[in-house]
Amino acid sequence: MNSCPCGSGASYPDCCEPVVTGAQNAETAEQLMRARYSAYTKVATDFIFESTHPDHRKGYDHEGTKVWAEKSEWLGLEIIGTRQGGPDDTVGEVEFIARFRENGVPRTHHECGHFMREKGRWYFTDGSVVKPKPIIVEKVGRNDPCPCGSSLKYKKCCGK
Repeated sequence: MNSCPCGSGASYPDCCEPVVTGAQNAETAEQLMRARYSAYTKVATDFIFESTHPDHRKGYDHEGTKVWAEKSEWLGLEIIGTRQGGPDDTVGEVEFIARFRENGVPRTHHECGHFMREKGRWYFTDGSVVKPKPIIVEKVGRNDPCPCGSSLKYKKCCGK
């Protein structure tokens, strides 16, 4: 089976291909996001351009996008979550992680993609990179349980 690069488990012809080729419109923002990822893997950069909202195409480097897509090894797409973006919505957000290898180096791209639907068609507008969550270090009091898990008080264990 020619499984879809988007990771849905369906075959490419039954999943993203009809959206990428223009045979059908994406019904949701997530479906468009999956199709855009698949388009990168198939180097269908015309679809990447056309599925970007016309107001957000300024600065798009068609040739650079094509070369990058061709030279990258696409390793998978993970949808973290969606907000709105359903068949009855006009805006949506899809948080995703795209994994790929560029010049032999494994990379991840974690983004919240923003989408807009106009005249029944979903478009990508822009995205914001999701920054790693900061590590929160809690201050341990002398009489608190020791964080090492010993069940002793901190002052009698690691806090000596």
